[in-house]
Amino acid sequence: MLGATFQAVSGGSMDRLWQASLEQLVVWLALLAALIAVVVYVIGKLRAEPVQQEPIASELISKFRELHSKGQLDDAEFRTIKTTLAEQLQEELKRNGETG
Repeated sequence: MLGATFQAVSGGSMDRLWQASLEQLVVWLALLAALIAVVVYVIGKLRAEPVQQEPIASELISKFRELHSKGQLDDAEFRTIKTTLAEQLQEELKRNGETG
């Protein structure tokens, strides 16, 4: 009878130990899930913001025109740059015409 009583007591302790461990595991998993959610949110916010806004074509052409007038760009280089930026400049002019 004493052996049966000891087993019941020790078996009950093990059950309580497992119960406590399971509760702690659930709490830690909930905290981990919350932490992961916060990290995902912060990363999403950081990635949504543009790192650097591209200068508009009209500003670029003005800067390259200034460099050309100072002699830092030759005629061929300036023509190449203007040709490259011409399509972007046309799109900007259309957008400004539609909105303004």
